[in-house]
Amino acid sequence: MTKTMKITYTALFAAIGAVLMYFEFPVPLMPPFLKIDLSGAAILIGAFIFGIGPGIIMTLIKDFIHVTMTQSGGSGELQDFILTTVLLVTAVTVYRHHHTRKGAVLGCAAGSLAMACAGMLTNYFIIIPFYSKVMMMPLKTIFGICAEINPYISGMGTYLLIGVLPFNIIKGIIITVITMLVYKKLSVFIKTKQF
Repeated sequence: MTKTMKITYTALFAAIGAVLMYFEFPVPLMPPFLKIDLSGAAILIGAFIFGIGPGIIMTLIKDFIHVTMTQSGGSGELQDFILTTVLLVTAVTVYRHHHTRKGAVLGCAAGSLAMACAGMLTNYFIIIPFYSKVMMMPLKTIFGICAEINPYISGMGTYLLIGVLPFNIIKGIIITVITMLVYKKLSVFIKTKQF
């Protein structure tokens, strides 16, 4: 595959990811601003086909496009960039060492777990403080909004353990299932230039 074709496909996957990012849906009992979109699946498939570098570029492009219409002061896009990068770097690294379907599944599982753990750390140290400052919303108000959906969320600890952690695990499972259903066929089409 030529460098020009690789750049073209990288841009195409980024565009697909950017479009998919606008179609998000909530998860029951999860904080209202934690919503799942399927853009991660498009990016992960692209990263499996083209590698980690292009995958990170795809993620950066789609989040840059999305930040122009953000409702989170950029905190959602920053979090998406960090977590999608953690997911794809982990998944693709495992897959490269075990280039089989089982390796892809293990890579996605490891990536999902890494994403869930990173989500807790980034929310605690970066995202929630950043969101609170940018949106001029006290932490108490943020967790109060979460408690309206799930009364067990009362502060940062419960937000991370029963909000962020299960949310990212669910998101990882959904991305994994879609990736496993689509990746191989799409990869064959692209590599034989039938796409």
